[in-house]
Amino acid sequence: MTRPDPDLPAGVEVQPVWDPLLRTFHWLLAFCVVTTWLLGKFGPANMWLHFWFGYAIIGLVVFRLIWGLVGPRHARFTSFIRGPGAVRSYLGHMFRREPSYWPGHNPLGALSVIAMLAVLILQATTGLVSDPDDFINVGPLASEVSRSTSRAAVSWHHLGALAVLILTVLHVGIIAFYRWWKREDLVRPMLTGAKLVRRRDER
Repeated sequence: MTRPDPDLPAGVEVQPVWDPLLRTFHWLLAFCVVTTWLLGKFGPANMWLHFWFGYAIIGLVVFRLIWGLVGPRHARFTSFIRGPGAVRSYLGHMFRREPSYWPGHNPLGALSVIAMLAVLILQATTGLVSDPDDFINVGPLASEVSRSTSRAAVSWHHLGALAVLILTVLHVGIIAFYRWWKREDLVRPMLTGAKLVRRRDER
């Protein structure tokens, strides 16, 4: 159900886009990812807290995968994962200095969602089987894989941390780009759930 507003630009309306569970997931994941990364880089030698935040991230990612299949329309992967043609088309007008009014994730945003989920899954997997040979921070599943695998997982986990940092910086940078260049606020919709979108008959 939309809410008409005479003060809105022509052909634009306010629509409920992000459901409460998805918004809660988003902010919890942001908090857990940042905290886990900081603990991994600057935390105490005994990283038990890093592990527990990692478990929380695993739970959140599992929820997102399920919600991407059975959640509301804009939460479903089928609603925002597009092919190369859609990505190229979106890139063609991305740098126009005007809001996109895109409902849900745009084609590039969809790629960032998939990339972040994939990296976090790999991070969780390598963390669970890592054995840094310090007899303290051994992953709970390290004994289930070979010694060479558990040692290699340590290096992969460090590389994954760099990938998480890069994706996080890109995410924040894109939000700033939309706010200051395209004059489109992407933060408020993730707080309220409502977003300015172009009416269907105007797309």
